[in-house]
Amino acid sequence: MHNNLNHLLSSINEYERAIGYTFKDKNNAILALTHSSYANENRHEKLTSNERLEFLGDAVLNIIISESIYKRYSGLDEGEMTKIRANIVCEASLVQCANKIELGKYLLLGKGEEMTGGRNRISILSDAFEALIGAIYLDGGMKSARKFIHSQMKQLLEDSLKGNIFMDYKSQLQEYVQKDGEKKITYEIIEQKGPDHNKVFVSQVKIVDKVMGQGEGKSKKEAEQNAAKSAIGKFN
Repeated sequence: MHNNLNHLLSSINEYERAIGYTFKDKNNAILALTHSSYANENRHEKLTSNERLEFLGDAVLNIIISESIYKRYSGLDEGEMTKIRANIVCEASLVQCANKIELGKYLLLGKGEEMTGGRNRISILSDAFEALIGAIYLDGGMKSARKFIHSQMKQLLEDSLKGNIFMDYKSQLQEYVQKDGEKKITYEIIEQKGPDHNKVFVSQVKIVDKVMGQGEGKSKKEAEQNAAKSAIGKFN
């Protein structure tokens, strides 16, 4: 694992190949990967954490996704566009993108964060992905940021427009849970509410026989997705 600055510096080219962008200023690349726990523990290296960069990346991501939806889908009203954007920039979607480029293995983490599984933590990965967008924007401008976002998030945009975005939650939960080895994940419908023409299903998800989340939906599939979404929130 790249658990210190020297390791990261030696693998910077590998990191750039993974994300499909070459930094003019390598400091921007390092900043995007510097978690606050590492910056605090290694003050002698005078590194800043990626938190401010995450703030910038979040804004850049929102404008570029908004622009894509606006330009490509003229038939959608404001409410529909807002809903689609929320699906694409949600934490589960960002983590999926971070995992695709194996962002976790390049992070600079403090020792405590490293030992408690920080490389796989959903909140850290989603924040780092936004920080990476901010770093690319600073380094190469809006054009480079737009190219990166479109290449990494094109499928999420398509899935959201088709209403398939929530299919990500079950696969996301499975990927997260099984990083440390096979663990049994089971879904069970525990309740059905309402009349036949307007039935609501309630599902629960168990991980190694421990209930980790519940969710409701108009179909069993939707209820399972929302249960998975609920369970994902427990890992933050």
